[in-house]
Amino acid sequence: MVDIVAPSATTSFSITIDAARVAFDGVSLFEDLHVTLPAQRWTCLLGASGVGKSTLLRLVAGLLPPESDVTVACDDGQPLAGRCAYMAQQDLLLPWSSVLDNVTLGERLRMGRACPETRERALTLLARVGLADSAQALPSTLSGGMRQRAALVRTLMEDRPVVLMDEPFSALDAITRVRLQELAADLLRGRTVLLVTHDPLEALRLGDHIHVLLGRPARLAAPMTMDGATPRSLHDPAVLNGQADLLERLAGSAAP
Repeated sequence: MVDIVAPSATTSFSITIDAARVAFDGVSLFEDLHVTLPAQRWTCLLGASGVGKSTLLRLVAGLLPPESDVTVACDDGQPLAGRCAYMAQQDLLLPWSSVLDNVTLGERLRMGRACPETRERALTLLARVGLADSAQALPSTLSGGMRQRAALVRTLMEDRPVVLMDEPFSALDAITRVRLQELAADLLRGRTVLLVTHDPLEALRLGDHIHVLLGRPARLAAPMTMDGATPRSLHDPAVLNGQADLLERLAGSAAP
């Protein structure tokens, strides 16, 4: 089996986002928003639909809207560009390419082809997400959940120290979702991860720091900090007890 090796300590760094102002059509989405993504930890971001979670993720990825005053800084002094992988809400699979060609797209674009070692690693990951028999299939033959699993593998194949994921498990059934959470926690251990999710249970299982985005202009509630190794058990008292707190925050009834 081919494994994805966690980045060494020399590649680990935290990220600070300072959004002085981000606006669309003159309407402020963020003002004076500050957040730090600790190195080698999962930061989870929850909030109501339309509050700006996906926009904040894109800001970190460098996909800035026209009206923005944002600084994204890494504490090692180097730019983030080229050191992060980004998984959007949509799977964005190329319809004319096989699943295997889709998940090796990054290397094929950079090098013109995927080397045998890359293809072997891709096949190993596809097997781990239950897509071993679909490697040569076209995306149109896959269900929505299968397409999302393929998109997750494509993200993992980039093997970057920073991973940005926008609802990566949303199209999966409950059992597959739990299994893929466990796989992602394993394969992304040692990475700096920002995960956008609507699911409090998912955030509590995977997150080290959990933020709730509220209001307009949006602000970040005080983070919830979770202890212990991830993925946490579904029966973990901290996971079970934390759901009510997060649901209250999401409803806007808890103080930020």
